[in-house]
Amino acid sequence: MTPNAASPSSGSSGPSRRSFLASTAVATAAVAGGMPLLAACGDSDSGSRDGTTSSKDAKKILPAYVASNVVTPDIPAQNGSAVGFTGKLDLSTLKTSVEKKLGKGGKVTIMSPFWGSPPKQDNAYYTAMNDLIGVDVVWRNQDGNTYDQKLGAVLASSDIPDVVVVPGWNMGGKIPSAIISKFADLGPYLSEDKVKEYPNLAAIPTDAWRRSIFGGKLRGLPMPAPSAPSMVPLYRQDIFEKQGYDIPKSCDEFMALAKEITNAKAKRWACLDMKWTAFQAFGVLSGSEKPLGWNLVDGKLVYRVETDEYLEALEWSRKLFEAGVVHPDSKMGKNAPDPGPKFAAGEFLIYPNNISQWWGRTAEQAQQNPDFKIWGMDVWGHDGGNPALWAEQPAGIFAFVSKKASESVIRDVLAVANVTAAPYGTKEYMMTNYGVEGTHYTVKDGVPTKTDQGNIDVMNAYVMVASPAATIAHPDFPEVAKGQVEWEQRMGAFAKKSSFWGMQITEPNRFTNLSNDFEQLEDDIVRGRKKISDMQQAVSDWKSKGGDRLRDWYKQILDENGTAAG
Repeated sequence: MTPNAASPSSGSSGPSRRSFLASTAVATAAVAGGMPLLAACGDSDSGSRDGTTSSKDAKKILPAYVASNVVTPDIPAQNGSAVGFTGKLDLSTLKTSVEKKLGKGGKVTIMSPFWGSPPKQDNAYYTAMNDLIGVDVVWRNQDGNTYDQKLGAVLASSDIPDVVVVPGWNMGGKIPSAIISKFADLGPYLSEDKVKEYPNLAAIPTDAWRRSIFGGKLRGLPMPAPSAPSMVPLYRQDIFEKQGYDIPKSCDEFMALAKEITNAKAKRWACLDMKWTAFQAFGVLSGSEKPLGWNLVDGKLVYRVETDEYLEALEWSRKLFEAGVVHPDSKMGKNAPDPGPKFAAGEFLIYPNNISQWWGRTAEQAQQNPDFKIWGMDVWGHDGGNPALWAEQPAGIFAFVSKKASESVIRDVLAVANVTAAPYGTKEYMMTNYGVEGTHYTVKDGVPTKTDQGNIDVMNAYVMVASPAATIAHPDFPEVAKGQVEWEQRMGAFAKKSSFWGMQITEPNRFTNLSNDFEQLEDDIVRGRKKISDMQQAVSDWKSKGGDRLRDWYKQILDENGTAAG
């Protein structure tokens, strides 16, 4: 990604899907290692569609892990972080990770979410990628903002493309069951030592592959992600230094600082909605992807909304709004405009968002606002102690191959994935993420910069099929790459794995929409439209409407197979 690439944007109410993809597209995400996972419930031989896969069965399914030695990162992964590259780029030293074309010249159709205007099928980037791979990939790009609707319609039809990309946030409702019934088992091609035919796939961390097991079969090609936290309290470091503001180390210190910063008459507020940081500061279980909202506490299985920490985080977030230190745009909630311009103008100085925005905002402002400097605060414990953070899932986006696909089509898909999973510092990575030198990007002083054509053609397409282990690299701003990886490593040291970490679990259909209304209620409470007592009532209703039965269902998984956290 480069300064003149389309910058990610996001609303103020939470992590942006587009900004997440912006980070993964070029600085992909995941981490090798981590403790062995005991998966759970649902015998893989029984055809059960609920639950997950036992540790014993998973061992027979998972691809062998063979670390890549093609390129050595400047900063090795630690505490669930990405690896980091902090040097300039020398095209003459790029390595080759795919020694020969594995594609056999077949045609493969791929449906994937796309943010922006999809280029024409015969553009120079698609043509060059297909030539490199030896496969004729035909893209059926769909609007990422409404992808869930398209996904449901396609999976309910008989006309399913050869490959369908499914992000974790689109796996609600009946989608997991459809994945199990509509998509192929890749185990015969990838399990155990079979993966060695595709060296870049063999170098994908095991935890990411484990998340790709659906219904007892290896069905997904993963986009790995760091297990270290990804939600960063971003702030205007240049203004902090100029004004002499100290980084807060507790919720009380944050409130005091916010009041000091805010001057509504001068159109300056401290922050946007800080709910996501509040969840971190108070140690609230992650709720972004099932089943991370559940954890075994003193022998009892607890869901995040039942905890005192959850209510305390909402109450503190509400107090920020009440104190008038939150920018008025945040009162609009999910429909708030892109925060970038007002953040750059100094109308507010702090906002939580995906770590990708650290680079995105830097690149966005580099030319017109040279004094601008964004940085990431370390998350604090609410009382001034260490934060109680939770590890995130080691993969969150998957590509699936249709069950109707022939062996030759599956082999061609794996040839595509073996190229797109090439590590940073290779010719295949540069082609996948930047396109053709001279046409899509130029390199000056070791920094690749996309051309206008590059910004049209080289968008989120091939990167969606499979990705290398988590990598952060910004040759244009190496200090940001270093800052991002070191932040992940510091925060990752405080991140615990919940009982179900790393598991790919399919809940029974009767429970899939049970928790849908909590996020809207959270936002209403934080903005003063509802009360904490309304949440307590909602939790009581949730329990009686199925929450307690869902707890029993998850408890059975743990009773039969143990916990992921060990």
